[in-house]
Amino acid sequence: AMALAVFFIARLAARLIHPQAAWFAAFACLALKNLNYEAADARPYALGMCMAAASLLFLIRWLDSARWEEALLFTIFAALVWRVHLIFWPFYFVLALYAVLRLARNETRVTWIQAGVVCAILTMALAPVLIHAISLFGEARAHVIAALPTAWDFANSLKFRLIVQCAVGGWLFRWLILRSPGKWIHSSIPLASLSLIAGWWLFQPLCLFGFSILTGNSVFVPRYLSLGLPGAALTATVAASLFLAPAYWKPAAAMLGLGVLMTLGQWREAWPAHHNSDWRTASAKANQLAPGPVIYPSPFVEAKPPVWRPDYPLPGFLYSHMPVYPVHGSAYLFPFEISPESEQFAATLAQDTLPAAGHFLIYGGDHNVLAWRDWFARRQELAGWTNRRLGPFGDVEVVVFAKPSLETQR
Repeated sequence: AMALAVFFIARLAARLIHPQAAWFAAFACLALKNLNYEAADARPYALGMCMAAASLLFLIRWLDSARWEEALLFTIFAALVWRVHLIFWPFYFVLALYAVLRLARNETRVTWIQAGVVCAILTMALAPVLIHAISLFGEARAHVIAALPTAWDFANSLKFRLIVQCAVGGWLFRWLILRSPGKWIHSSIPLASLSLIAGWWLFQPLCLFGFSILTGNSVFVPRYLSLGLPGAALTATVAASLFLAPAYWKPAAAMLGLGVLMTLGQWREAWPAHHNSDWRTASAKANQLAPGPVIYPSPFVEAKPPVWRPDYPLPGFLYSHMPVYPVHGSAYLFPFEISPESEQFAATLAQDTLPAAGHFLIYGGDHNVLAWRDWFARRQELAGWTNRRLGPFGDVEVVVFAKPSLETQR
């Protein structure tokens, strides 16, 4: 999905900025660490970027050609964006802004009536998603995993560093090649194209920042902002276009690509870790021990009553890591945070199940596991038991509780 997204973004750069700007835009995407991260992430953000880029590409083609085939493809991909993730709602402002500008400035053969029909079809296609999103709004606080953003957080999300680097790089390239750094290249990028690029860059962080501040429920999370990263890459390409003559797009792209490989490549590691959560090694290490009770605190903030309960059905999203990285033994499911319901459940286990087993594991995210380690260590029923950590496994933890005699035998 990410490879397709970068391909679509390159085609958009060729259409919106300059026919030779495609490779530069592709390497500008690869210069963004968060965009690279999503290429190997099991979550849906790469797919969302792919659907968004495809919808923009077919929107432009439809407005250029007025063909209904292009309109149909645009509608399909645009209807999928919000279905990929509910946090992608600001993207529809980008589509609307570009289409309205093209129509208002008579830069398309598509009529207002035709655009209204397509808009109505898209609205009907998105109506079920809207109803679902509204129904979840009351639960917004249950999904908050970040503090309210600051102005500095907002500024950092706009990736000004890449934009400035591409502008300065274009200036230096022009100075080294043409020895005329003072001249800017005359830009012929239409207003509608600039609005699309700027909107794609700004709307996602701006809307999520505003939503977070106004509601008090922060959704200003890097992966939620990822849909705006292609816009930042295109904005950086526009910045470089101020200095690059058409003949120098590809050499400049090659230099940018080389710089990305040199600065972002993890050359000291043959197989760099994708993430700081090493579930694979943690589960393998735990499975070297004799099977016994395994306490699973959920790593997801949504795992709280009433969604969570001790008999939560498996497989389920609150414990989606378990089928992939299982630990042998009897599973006992715990919520993300300690709660009265979970303490009652844990007390029942501490009275009967755990002492009878002689040892047990706590397996999950580090903060969750360590909190429950401290809780069980205070229980009178487990007085004299030892506990030790099997890690380190990044931000994943495995803690082993055992009776002294069993721990000595090990």
